[in-house]
Amino acid sequence: MSGLSALGMALAACGVQGKGTKAPASAAPDAVQQYWSDKKQNNLVRFANWPLYMDPKQPELKAFKAKTGINFTYKEVIQEMGSWFAKVQPQLSAGQDIGYDLMVITNSFQFSQFRDSGFLAPLDHAKLPNFAKFAGDAYKKEAFDPGNQYSIPWASGITGIAYDRTKTGRDITKLADLWDPKFKGKVGMMSDVQELGNFGLMAVGANPDKSSASDWEKAAKKLQDQKDAGIVRKYYDQGYIDALGSGEVWLTQAWSGDIYQKNLSEHRDLKFVIPEEGGTIWTDNMTIPITAKNPVDAITLMDFFYEVPNAASLAEYINYVCPVPNAQAEMRKEAAKLSGEDKTDLLALASSPLVFPAQAAYANLHYYVAFESVAEQQQFQKTFDPIVLG
Repeated sequence: MSGLSALGMALAACGVQGKGTKAPASAAPDAVQQYWSDKKQNNLVRFANWPLYMDPKQPELKAFKAKTGINFTYKEVIQEMGSWFAKVQPQLSAGQDIGYDLMVITNSFQFSQFRDSGFLAPLDHAKLPNFAKFAGDAYKKEAFDPGNQYSIPWASGITGIAYDRTKTGRDITKLADLWDPKFKGKVGMMSDVQELGNFGLMAVGANPDKSSASDWEKAAKKLQDQKDAGIVRKYYDQGYIDALGSGEVWLTQAWSGDIYQKNLSEHRDLKFVIPEEGGTIWTDNMTIPITAKNPVDAITLMDFFYEVPNAASLAEYINYVCPVPNAQAEMRKEAAKLSGEDKTDLLALASSPLVFPAQAAYANLHYYVAFESVAEQQQFQKTFDPIVLG
């Protein structure tokens, strides 16, 4: 749920690697065999995830235990990709267990850091039959992990603008609204510089996917002007959702699923919009740390979430883009058994473009800036860091 942070970038600039080796972007077939040949089921999986990414009652994990006999621990310990990488990198570099067998990481620069440092286990797709059968085609050809060699999606999401219309007094439709002096001190922006940078780039008319260093400078100036004018109240991590809910900010950069969930859980009417100039799309991915003690249990759980009823159940709570298209029909089937408000809410979710987007919606969504070298990444860091940290 988060991209590139200053801390993560600094680590990359320092050349952080695992055991002095670099894993190729594509895992060799013998690497899969070598890793998995001696692995056994141990009846425990330790799962590290982001906040708000599963029903607190953990119904899917309880169903998993009932079906397989595998016990679990579940911790919401990931708040940002950069700080998470910084936390586990020393242990992974030393070949030590990080205390988790499964972790959800974003397709940001840190994904490449984890992979290229040799920190991710290559996946044995013979153990992922549900993924093969039920994953949407788009999730089997993602550029950041060709062939899903190290990851399969947990959920995707959209970064757009959320707002409280009772405070703004009007609909928000453009990135330019985040620069409106009318909202001085009431705008939230993300502390994650990759998220922040993307919005700055789109605000100056640049496509993040194809942006250059000169585009970054223009975007940084645009963002600095916003800050200098006192328009930004704060640069937030996931705490933006509470700030919006409390009225601390009136409009903010936001993740689509957070807003859908906030509205459902608190009966709010917060709005979410993909700005006319564009929004960001990202994917959070299930991965197995190379030092996991229980990788067989972990990959069994990964595949469990691709069973259609389990994918639908998860999406019903987290409200992010679901990687299992058949979950939409499953939700509608479940809704037919309900009545009243419960039925209405589930049908609305099944029809939501924030959970099952139409193909056309992707035309106005952009991925994070892609770096071809550490030098480029370092330059991006130097360009945008001062806005958040200065």
